[in-house]
Amino acid sequence: MAMTRDDFDYAIENTHVIVAPERQIATFGSTSFDFYLISELMDRVDQVRVRNGKIHAERPQILTPEHYCRLLLEGFGEKAERYIEQLREHARNIAVLRYGFQFRKTDLSEQTLRDSIDSVINRTRRKVESKSESLSAVIHGVDDAWEVCLLKFTIDLVERSSGNNLGDFRKRGLI
Repeated sequence: MAMTRDDFDYAIENTHVIVAPERQIATFGSTSFDFYLISELMDRVDQVRVRNGKIHAERPQILTPEHYCRLLLEGFGEKAERYIEQLREHARNIAVLRYGFQFRKTDLSEQTLRDSIDSVINRTRRKVESKSESLSAVIHGVDDAWEVCLLKFTIDLVERSSGNNLGDFRKRGLI
């Protein structure tokens, strides 16, 4: 069954990070995050699914105006080149970070538990906190659209990390 816009919006609105990773995405290396995505099965009372897996964030890359201007120019003529030249002049100090993510389903395991959602969330939270898993997240999401919930968590993680990553690149004189 195809996901509707309402299904998508519902998944986004109902993604709640219970425990966020203490660390952010590393500026000069790749980072792996473990996740526990917990969701209620909609068709069964007190049936909760726990998905556990990894998200791998590759090292952020700097895209300079030079780089993305070159991308914009492919297949365009002389007038477009003049416009891009002007863009280069005005955008000299702009840099964009590009994050690469891989979601490997091979790292995914799931189990269905007969319990209340609150009990499963609390047990999982305590487990992560007691093990001091600084690269783990506990997320409460929607079962049918769990991958959308995971993507929302990932995008939020990029937003939280980007300021520090840009600062690190500036300190090293890379931008």
